[in-house]
Amino acid sequence: MYDPEEIRSERRGRIKIMRTLLSGIVMATLANAASAAETYKGYEMPPFEVVGRASGYELRAYEPHVLATVRIDGSLRSSASAGFRTLAGYIFGGNAAGQKIAMTVPVQQVPVEEGYEISFMMPGRYALEALPEPKSDDVRFERTEAARLAVSSFSGMPTNAVLRRHTAELRDALARDGLTVVGGPRYAYYDDPFTLPWRRRNEVAFVIAE
Repeated sequence: MYDPEEIRSERRGRIKIMRTLLSGIVMATLANAASAAETYKGYEMPPFEVVGRASGYELRAYEPHVLATVRIDGSLRSSASAGFRTLAGYIFGGNAAGQKIAMTVPVQQVPVEEGYEISFMMPGRYALEALPEPKSDDVRFERTEAARLAVSSFSGMPTNAVLRRHTAELRDALARDGLTVVGGPRYAYYDDPFTLPWRRRNEVAFVIAE
């Protein structure tokens, strides 16, 4: 005859094993998701967590990170090209140490008076004070504060008209949902110039009040 207590004990053991396996699967899934959120096509990104989603955008909580930034007067396209060249020169060895620094994404572009600020994130392994001195006086560094951003992603070529449209749509969506904008817009480009338009990842973002 079967011992009922033995059967119950065996069932409890199986349930415990299944729970352990499921816990491991969940933890692995979360770890993979976190890893995916930290890189894009193998390039390091600023650390953030998605904390909410709504129609037309998602809310991200960004952690502090270090930016290398240049300010360029001129149009959207010309400033992006000039800023990229200056910052690429720095990370490809144009610094006092002749040190190469890994490329990251995205390239960030922020409108300012009479031009734009173009920024690269510095890899997370570098403390601000450990970065080599740039040869160009135009390059400056800053450590950002933690911030909450509302971000809208889109493909295609990020022309002036396209950016204006997505910026207006995001601003309207935030007003609809009662969120207060305290900074922005910020534009972000994740792909190289040779990427086909429909494969590109672009973003427009506003800083949102906590």
